[in-house]
Amino acid sequence: MDRSAILTQFLADIWSAGRVDKVSDYIAPRYTVHHDPGDPWDGKTLTRDGFCDRLVTSRAAAPDQVFVPRRMIAQADTVVVLWDGSGTHLGDLPGLPTTGRSITMSGMTMYDFDGVFLTGHWQIADRLSVWQQLAAWGQTIKTVLFPPFGGQSPNTPH
Repeated sequence: MDRSAILTQFLADIWSAGRVDKVSDYIAPRYTVHHDPGDPWDGKTLTRDGFCDRLVTSRAAAPDQVFVPRRMIAQADTVVVLWDGSGTHLGDLPGLPTTGRSITMSGMTMYDFDGVFLTGHWQIADRLSVWQQLAAWGQTIKTVLFPPFGGQSPNTPH
């Protein structure tokens, strides 16, 4: 079995196309989000129904999202994928109303398999860049980190 091929199809069917009807083709009865900072499901173990809820909720803000695998490394029961994602902000995010802006992000996810089924993941994703792309808050962050007045933040000791 080629787990890289399974994962490529999983990304296409589940995260890019939002095919809730295909979740049971890929996800084990219990799926653990081991490490995914910023994800409301971080640290939780989900049933297939719980994974479906996560999928629908996660895609609501950018229902046209597409994930493109750039590189994969497979070893034993694990496949690591480096990916790029893109979409249009068409739904509200907590504290951030719909903007209609195009967004991009990248990340790396390590998926565990039991046979042909995914049992969980560890993920690092560039969520900060998404917030910077969508909000004036991004300008606020840039101003705090890279202030225009002589390179010192108002809180920098003199």
